[in-house]
Amino acid sequence: MKRTIVTLILLVLGTGFSQAQMLKFGVKGGLNFANYTGGDISGVDFKTITSYHVGAVMELKVFENFAIQPELLYSTQGSELEGFGEQVKNELGYLSLPVLAKFYLTPNKLSLELGPQASVLVSERNEVDANDTNSFDFGLAGGLSYKITDGLFVSGRYVAGLTEAKQDADVKNSVIQFSVGYMF
Repeated sequence: MKRTIVTLILLVLGTGFSQAQMLKFGVKGGLNFANYTGGDISGVDFKTITSYHVGAVMELKVFENFAIQPELLYSTQGSELEGFGEQVKNELGYLSLPVLAKFYLTPNKLSLELGPQASVLVSERNEVDANDTNSFDFGLAGGLSYKITDGLFVSGRYVAGLTEAKQDADVKNSVIQFSVGYMF
């Protein structure tokens, strides 16, 4: 009877340990290079702004070479608008939720990440008086990630907006992100 109980305890502990290896949490942050795409506004040029993103990440390993990676990020995006004799910066703060399919190209090191990203506008900083930003943004994200150690990773990603960022202009968010993160 004691052997059966000890065996069951070891089995439960072993299962819990293996499940813990399948689910990891972490933090990440980095640089954004954001701009608007589309929107042929005569006399206005869009210029890239440098901003940042920071947040939490989770990785749920489904198979040996496949995982689901949801993230919750605060990300600043937007563009600098140049035209009509002036230059103005439109910086948008989003709470973003990318949910990425993560395909490991090498065993637990290099991975390809693809998936949708939904974002809600939480702040807007304009150098002009214009509150014409849509409160919801949807896009597709894709990039590469590399684990330097078991916890430390770097990644590069492109997020292409699919919905209009502004009500009065046919522009979409476009952002390149470079991140450093740590998984616990």
